[in-house]
Amino acid sequence: MHLPRLFLAAAMSVMLVLTALPARAVSLVRDPDIEYALAQVAQPVLSAAGLGGTVRILVVNDDSLNAFVLDHHHIYIHLGMLMRMEEAGMLQAVIAHEAAHIRNGHIARRITNLGNAQSAAGLGTALAIAVAAATGNAAAAGIALGAQTSAQRQFLAHTRAEETSADKSGVRFMTSAQIDPLYAVRVHELFEGQELLNITRQDPYMRSHPLTRDRIRAMEAYAKSYKGKISPQPEADYWFTRARSKARAFTRAPNWTLRKSQSIPYEDVRLMAEAAAYHRLPDRDKALAKINAALELRPDDPYFYELKGQILSESRRFQQAVPAYERAAELAPNNALILAGYGHALLTAGQYKKALPVLESARSRDFRNLRLLRDLGAAYAKDGQNGMASLATAERYALQGRLKDAEIHAKRASALLPTGSGAWRRAEDIVTAAKRAHKR
Repeated sequence: MHLPRLFLAAAMSVMLVLTALPARAVSLVRDPDIEYALAQVAQPVLSAAGLGGTVRILVVNDDSLNAFVLDHHHIYIHLGMLMRMEEAGMLQAVIAHEAAHIRNGHIARRITNLGNAQSAAGLGTALAIAVAAATGNAAAAGIALGAQTSAQRQFLAHTRAEETSADKSGVRFMTSAQIDPLYAVRVHELFEGQELLNITRQDPYMRSHPLTRDRIRAMEAYAKSYKGKISPQPEADYWFTRARSKARAFTRAPNWTLRKSQSIPYEDVRLMAEAAAYHRLPDRDKALAKINAALELRPDDPYFYELKGQILSESRRFQQAVPAYERAAELAPNNALILAGYGHALLTAGQYKKALPVLESARSRDFRNLRLLRDLGAAYAKDGQNGMASLATAERYALQGRLKDAEIHAKRASALLPTGSGAWRRAEDIVTAAKRAHKR
């Protein structure tokens, strides 16, 4: 499954390079609905782990089964893992396990050990993104190109001792949240027997999270002996279904989605999935009818308005898309992806002066959005702010790892911007990062 044409509008756009194989870069998939839904699914276990409000769940554009952590503030779930999980509790078990690696200090020790052994550049883009996320510096994502995959595997791979520790902590987080620990057993069962396969045929999760029969037995024993309270999770079930249904609607064939949509237990989610399927056929009138019907059920849902804006925008109904995105932004004023979509709609409708502050607001909340930076550069150029336009272009190239191009535009921005200003410093950061990369 490949997604290069999948998320072309604000809702679903491929953002930044994540892993280090030069011939096969893996990207994040950004969607405001899916990210919000995953946050709701994760909330109980993250709160139990003492990480509530500090960790975001991001989706990696890869159909294999994997999940991992790079820093203390993000858990990465492969799209394939999201699609393969059958219930919210299974995904919560994965999140709880990864949260345990954060809480138990495995990431901190790994970064410390790596720092003693080699420079941060040895990790390549993976660590660069962790640095960028922690510092808010867009240029950091381009600093450490040319990673050796062995170094990256060493960073991502957990020892068996760490895995056992994360198992115990993860199920403790689940039971504290009154989630059945048997879901963790069900996740382990997906990978049972993979240790017998050639390493090239194993799922990445198996390679980075070594599994043993003893671990499975210990997990089964704990789950069967647990006598605590298990509570229903109607909110988590709803949002898990919504995240997976939207992902499927944009990745599976539209006719498959339409055939399977009747099995979705929530009418508004079913209508949303059908809207996405008709949009991709394309049958835009039916798509709009479906999303409007979903909005009748949830009239204050910003993510349904965002999808409506996407459908209208990609149907080249730019003027009609603006009020849909505007309403989404009113309902979710701090969502960077929705603001980016709203700014894009304003720009395509010819309202660049109104688009500019919206796009700037989106960038201040989340710089990791290539289309946002492209739109921001275009809006600055139309407004005659050539230095800022060059800076936005430089940051976009830096996030793509195109440091030579980034350096050219950053130097241009530096010459045009007021010396010492915040924007000037951002441009100088990119120039410095590019020069460091050249020396390697």
